[in-house]
Amino acid sequence: MTPRRSVDPAVGDRIRAGRLLRGWSIRYAASRAGVSHATWSRIERGRQAADNRFMLAAIAGALECTPAELAGTDVPAVDRTTAAARAGVLGLRRALVDIDLTEPPAGPAPPVAELRRSVALADALHQACDYAGAARLLPDLLRDLHTETAGPDHREALRLLCDATSIAFSVLRNLGHPADAWLAAQRCRDAADAAGDPVLRGHAAYALARAAIACGSYQRGQTLAERAVDDLGRHLGRPGGPEALGSLHLVAALAGRCRQRLDDSRDWLAEAAELARRTGETSTMSMFFGPTNVNIWRMSIEVDHGDPGLVVEIARGTDPAAIPAGVRQVFYYADAARALARIGGRDREAIRLLLTAERIAPQHVRTSAELAETVLALLERSRRQAGGTALRGLYARMRAGAASRP
Repeated sequence: MTPRRSVDPAVGDRIRAGRLLRGWSIRYAASRAGVSHATWSRIERGRQAADNRFMLAAIAGALECTPAELAGTDVPAVDRTTAAARAGVLGLRRALVDIDLTEPPAGPAPPVAELRRSVALADALHQACDYAGAARLLPDLLRDLHTETAGPDHREALRLLCDATSIAFSVLRNLGHPADAWLAAQRCRDAADAAGDPVLRGHAAYALARAAIACGSYQRGQTLAERAVDDLGRHLGRPGGPEALGSLHLVAALAGRCRQRLDDSRDWLAEAAELARRTGETSTMSMFFGPTNVNIWRMSIEVDHGDPGLVVEIARGTDPAAIPAGVRQVFYYADAARALARIGGRDREAIRLLLTAERIAPQHVRTSAELAETVLALLERSRRQAGGTALRGLYARMRAGAASRP
């Protein structure tokens, strides 16, 4: 007996997305295809295969697309900027592998003053969420800094290398490459250890803990953050010490929430808030630690693991413009939108905030799997009402961004 072909759930997902993009109900779409609404529903949910060429052709005709697009053998037009950001990941990964401080560097490097300007440019691109620009600049910069660590300005080069690898960590994490972000954080730790600076070591530990959490290793992230808090606590008189310590408290709070240790998470957040009251708004090491960033972190923690109503309440009392960096502002708007979508009845407001987030950081929004889930949920509810053309357009742009994944 010939075994029955297994169902590909991705086909059902693409059919559902195509229907929602057009604002159609299952009954209406099924009537266009000449199939029962129950059959269409089973196909969308992955309960029934649609690999029969006649069935797939009928559904594609109803959705005004090609069977190849539904089968996954065709992809939407790629957003060029987002594709460039994705393409830069490979070059950045290779550079991070190459800049091993235990290996001797090769070739000359530009003067350290020029390297300092390049690091500042990479940071500015990252803060503006221009991940494509940062990913294009960083590989050569990382290699040049690696070379300079063996030169007369090696101490300054190590500090700059710590900054550059921290930027690389954030770019890679925000583009959805947590394992590569972990490698960048490890290189940041290598540079901080070689520099012998406890504040830089704390900053590197923050990156490592954040990367571990992004990889799903919540206990590892918690351990890294807590150890670094203990180590840095002895050096708070150094410039940047309180800001680095506060950021470590925030990442420890995130790890605690991911581990479902809610009381521990709230304790870490309370300590971070107390530190922020003392430091005020800062831009040290581009961490932007301060009261506003603490609130944005609280929103991110609560939206996934807590109370969406609290997220909206925090958002009302927070002005994201207090942080002059899109890389933090985008989380405010995106997480507020996700919370509103979870509450229900606030879809128009959620869509408005999503579009605001996209205007601030299109590369960030269009490559975010979390936001894609939110937009799809809004489409499911919207039909032809709340979302309209704007929501369907956003989802189409996000699909194009996803198509650029290497």
